Amino acid sequence: MNVGFLGIQYSFGLQQTAINPIFLYLGALGDMLPILNLGRPVTGLLIQPLIGAISDKTWSPRWGRRKPYFLIGALMGSLCLFVFPHSPVLWLAVGLLWILDVGNNMAMEPYRAFVGDKLPEKQLSLGYQMQSLFVGAGILLANGSIVLFQYLFGGESVEQAGTIPQWLYYSFFIGAFLYLTTILWSVLKIPEIPPSNQELAEINKNKLLPIGKKTAKPFYEIVEAIKDMPKFMRKIGAVYLFQWYALFIYWQFTTPLFKQTLGFTTSEAVSQAAKMSLTYNIVTMLVALALVPLTLHFGKKKVYALSLIGTAFALFSIPYITNPTLVLVPMVLFGIGWAAIMGIPYTMVSKIVPQERRGVYMGILNMMIVIPMFIQTLTFGPIYKYLLGDNAVNAMLFAGVFFAISALLAMRLKETKSIYDTKYTFVTTGGGH
Repeated sequence: MNVGFLGIQYSFGLQQTAINPIFLYLGALGDMLPILNLGRPVTGLLIQPLIGAISDKTWSPRWGRRKPYFLIGALMGSLCLFVFPHSPVLWLAVGLLWILDVGNNMAMEPYRAFVGDKLPEKQLSLGYQMQSLFVGAGILLANGSIVLFQYLFGGESVEQAGTIPQWLYYSFFIGAFLYLTTILWSVLKIPEIPPSNQELAEINKNKLLPIGKKTAKPFYEIVEAIKDMPKFMRKIGAVYLFQWYALFIYWQFTTPLFKQTLGFTTSEAVSQAAKMSLTYNIVTMLVALALVPLTLHFGKKKVYALSLIGTAFALFSIPYITNPTLVLVPMVLFGIGWAAIMGIPYTMVSKIVPQERRGVYMGILNMMIVIPMFIQTLTFGPIYKYLLGDNAVNAMLFAGVFFAISALLAMRLKETKSIYDTKYTFVTTGGGH
């Protein structure tokens, strides 16, 4: 079921590690990186809840409810990944990032709702942690390809201003192929569960609305869903504010950090950043499913908060390690945190929102990711330049402080108990499949 998520997350892996270095290759300065990434939060803010609301009111006996949207997103994303490394100038690369983000968000939001639709409540924890595992696998493959191709073809290349090195092209070409083929696998192999008679009646009623009302209805439903949003989601929004602001800093400034602390060239720093991502995503894959019984024994809130504290310690230590091998060690803590971030909150939210509005609420949860990113792209450039002294070390420490704050806020969350929270059961067939 989660195979398609592999291709989506390969694309996100390239965004985390390769996009900002490409901006640097094309002449961007360090304090420009946040604003150049504005497309990610803006498209996420608009596309994810909108597609979630529309897909809630979609049904095709042939194509299903969610699958048409992540197929269209995959086509857009695959095309952008193929074209991206050919960008001759900075403005074109930034424009392609906007289009790529539209495709990624169209594919990702319905996929999260797709898992919630398919699985019974007792399998939700396993389903979303499996999705976390595929997050790790996709990003791992993306970063592994960057490390491999830089090692094979980048050692003798001479960096030229305004030119993207040839070795970086290959990772994008693999991503374009993988994105489309894995989504096609899920579209063709995994059937969706038909809506209930009540849901189908509501979908058919929506089809009869005039075009104006039909267009406006998703926006109206998003507003209504926000008004009716459970208090738990408002509290997790506070956690997400600091958590995702910090993550965006990490992804943007890892390459500048290693140019400063390790004395690397841009290509060497990109490869080191990819090794960091490779390491933490291997850890994510190893611990993703192990977190499920831990959350059942100790509670999701405690495991989540402790994971965020570990991530803060990782960011505090990275700037002071000047050995390129030893600096990988903090990524163990980062990987545990990443596994928790990509699985636990979705499980907690999926259990408290109504089935018929799961798509729109998953979209709103992702709004809580992109709003901090949006704030970061607008605010962190001046903070980096004027408050942190154009210093990537200070940027990483700033991110660590924000992770520590997010951990404290996570301890304020109140879990909703379920009958399935007292016993963990592996179910390989049956309800929902």
